[in-house]
Amino acid sequence: MEYFKIKEFASPDKPKSGKNMDIQFLRFIDELRKRCEFPFIVTSGYRTPEYHKSLADRYHTSPTSAHLKGLACDIVMTDSKKRARFVYEAMELCNELDLPFRVGLAGKSKGNFAHIDIDETKQHPKIWIY
Repeated sequence: MEYFKIKEFASPDKPKSGKNMDIQFLRFIDELRKRCEFPFIVTSGYRTPEYHKSLADRYHTSPTSAHLKGLACDIVMTDSKKRARFVYEAMELCNELDLPFRVGLAGKSKGNFAHIDIDETKQHPKIWIY
């Protein structure tokens, strides 16, 4: 990967768990970062089942989250122009690579982040708001 270190995708409760990320997803997110031309700060990548369950107490989390499969990450996204570029480039790249397009967006009141995953077992294409 050109833009990331595998440790950026690790579950907080298991520091070396970034290795559980799907290689296709890692190639995808690296290419997406290149196309967007701005840094991505990953706040959540792979999640262990235990860590994911701990989030369910505070947030709405899906029991079948793509994070559990290493097919998703959350990225800090505070700027509306960057948010638009991110969605556009993600949609284009998913189309080019024939991958499912799935993006969730959260504004300031919900944490200023973008979720992206390529989990083909989930409804796609899809954009949602947190």
